[in-house]
Amino acid sequence: MSAEEVFTNAFSLGAFICSVHPMFAISDRMLSYRELSGGFFALEGCRQGIKKIQNLLIICKNPFKVISAEAKVKYHCAAAVASNLANGLMDMSLSLLEECGFSAEQALSALSPIMINNIKNIAAKGTANSLTGPIERNDVQTVEKHLSCLEPKEKEIYRLLSQRILMTAAVKHQQRDYTRLKTILEDKK
Repeated sequence: MSAEEVFTNAFSLGAFICSVHPMFAISDRMLSYRELSGGFFALEGCRQGIKKIQNLLIICKNPFKVISAEAKVKYHCAAAVASNLANGLMDMSLSLLEECGFSAEQALSALSPIMINNIKNIAAKGTANSLTGPIERNDVQTVEKHLSCLEPKEKEIYRLLSQRILMTAAVKHQQRDYTRLKTILEDKK
């Protein structure tokens, strides 16, 4: 739904309409605003409303993009995948380490460097150039072992995300034959 559809009487009252959405994880509604400096924003609405918000964001040196009303759901989904779903994956990793005998604190301490470094690499070099691990290496035996140690729901998450990673790996390493790995990841057993 467009901003103009939500505020149907706004024009008749002389108001300009603009939906403003930060690409930012707001985990504390009272303090997160302090970290918005430089944060990215998506704008959608009427031309005049967008122009006013653009001017504010330019003054604040925040990057932004004007998107269509139709793109808002996909934009928000992208934010949820990068933030909320990534959080779910980290929780899964923490749980796996706890099953290995780590305390919650030890698991977080052990995983923090790899999580932080991976995100820094992705931000600096993109996903393909940051890709590491058994999928990229075409390490079928390791992937099979990973799948064998997971519960059914975790196995499905691993399988589906690995299929996505495999697409990136195949672009990065066009000379590699990932056929066997692709078959294993498509097998729902």
